[in-house]
Amino acid sequence: MRLAVIGSGYVGLVSGVCFSELGNEVICVDNANEKIELLNSGEVPIYEKGLKELISNNVKAGRLSFTSDLTDAVRSSQIIIIAVGTPSLPNGEANLAYIEQVAQEIGKSMNDYKVIMVKSTVPVGTNEKIAAIIRSYTNNLFDVVSVPEFLREGTAIIDAMNPDRIIIGTTSLRAANLVMELHRPLTDQIIITDVRSSEMIKYASNAFLATKISFINEIANICEKVGADVQEVAKGMGTDSRIGSSFLKAGIGYGGSCFPKDTQALIQIAGQMDYDFKLLKAVVEVNREQRYNVIRKLEEMLGEIEDKTIGIWGLAFKPETDDVRDAPAFEIIETLLKLGAQVKAYDPIASRNFEKNLNRPEVKYCTSAMEAAENADALCILTEWREFIDIPLSIIQNWLKAPNLIDGRNIYRKEDLEETPFAYYSIGRPKMNNGVKETNSFISF
Repeated sequence: MRLAVIGSGYVGLVSGVCFSELGNEVICVDNANEKIELLNSGEVPIYEKGLKELISNNVKAGRLSFTSDLTDAVRSSQIIIIAVGTPSLPNGEANLAYIEQVAQEIGKSMNDYKVIMVKSTVPVGTNEKIAAIIRSYTNNLFDVVSVPEFLREGTAIIDAMNPDRIIIGTTSLRAANLVMELHRPLTDQIIITDVRSSEMIKYASNAFLATKISFINEIANICEKVGADVQEVAKGMGTDSRIGSSFLKAGIGYGGSCFPKDTQALIQIAGQMDYDFKLLKAVVEVNREQRYNVIRKLEEMLGEIEDKTIGIWGLAFKPETDDVRDAPAFEIIETLLKLGAQVKAYDPIASRNFEKNLNRPEVKYCTSAMEAAENADALCILTEWREFIDIPLSIIQNWLKAPNLIDGRNIYRKEDLEETPFAYYSIGRPKMNNGVKETNSFISF
């Protein structure tokens, strides 16, 4: 098939590249000329493992190209995939300005029947608005189909090529058959539903996963008070088939481009219908508060934070991505600065993106994990990069001014702490000092 993918961010670029890998002819479109020039030069504007190699292979095979000419891309394609951003407005609503502009340009460019496949996350009813906008500019036949994406940054290519399911929202049999044909090489788990339900499925899925994360973080906070181990609790919960083990990893809260934006948008959608979504509001509040656990633990460990040097490992909201959107590290570092600390920060991939958003003289962006930890009064691990896990604690101890460690992602085990002098605080687990728990011990079989 011939596809045009409008928007070359995480969703659009990964989707377009993976569809070309399946043998389709794909044109990726973006109005940012510098991004198109970068892609045409063989470089990639985002970090996603394996993406650069896939782009190179499919460009060489003649199945993938990049352009800023939306009109030509639309006219030469059967399916038009909309994957532009819908960022949050100050009140939490989704900003639909970009998608509405794209709809106008598609309408002006139509030359025959097209399927407009919307992968952007949009409020319920938006696909109908897109159809109305396009219809106002053309007499050509077309169908607008909702196909929400479920890609996770860091594993986006794996997710795109091995989806759990494909949701297709449409009332058109012609469009449904074409979109099913496109996705059938990926999975047999294809669900056909109405457009509004498809739009809601995306928000409901992300809101439910965000709820699981906030729930296990609340359980972690209780575990710390009663002497239980949240990792053992999560393991016991996760073996229940009704619950499942995914998204039960306690830490410092979710971030990124989807969960924060989509939970706020769903709260606004509910509010516009005069419904107070109390549960989801609590999920958002719990997530925001969870980030400050790092500060509270540092204060308990060090007393005064003023004039202390704090090392930070990890700035991206999760490993294997350079995305820092709504990363917990922002609130944590900004709070440390307000308390008078000096910060030395390091991330294997995301430091440059983070510095663009937080460029302060009190923050030194380091080029290695060692540099960030060296002579620091305490070290905080905020992202569970493999690089950090592989560094022996004995080496970290030699780098630090004092062996103080806040493990915001629970990357270390009790056994790792044995025979070390670390003052060690994790999330939802009994305190461990020199391998000895201060609460009652338990037997592992």
